[in-house]
Amino acid sequence: MRSLEIKATVENLDTVIAFIDEQLEAADCPMKTQMQIELAVEEIFVNIAHYAYAPETGMAVIGIDISDGRAVITFEDSGIPYDPLAKPDPDTTLAAEDRDVGGLGIFMVKKSMDDVRYEYREGKNTLTLKKGLVSK
Repeated sequence: MRSLEIKATVENLDTVIAFIDEQLEAADCPMKTQMQIELAVEEIFVNIAHYAYAPETGMAVIGIDISDGRAVITFEDSGIPYDPLAKPDPDTTLAAEDRDVGGLGIFMVKKSMDDVRYEYREGKNTLTLKKGLVSK
């Protein structure tokens, strides 16, 4: 597994995306899949940057392992405990103005990845994304 430890700030998003893209491109990831992963990575990293340590900033560790035709990407932070998967999915049948604010980003992550899991252990939030790299 390759990993990147970086200050969790929105300004570092480009560095995180470049790190993930480098690994995906080396694995000949299809462009559609790469774009889905990029959007998920952006959503999760920006949420960590905005909320994990607010109003302070802290570190995040992003890991990626590519094997057996799939990518496993982990996000780890020592911020406040927060399980983004615990919130109910938004009702996408409602008009945007009739929906509760928030939750759409993580909903899109859950829909675009094959598996999304959260764990809080030893003072750390860990969110794991899994995505097959073979075009279907």
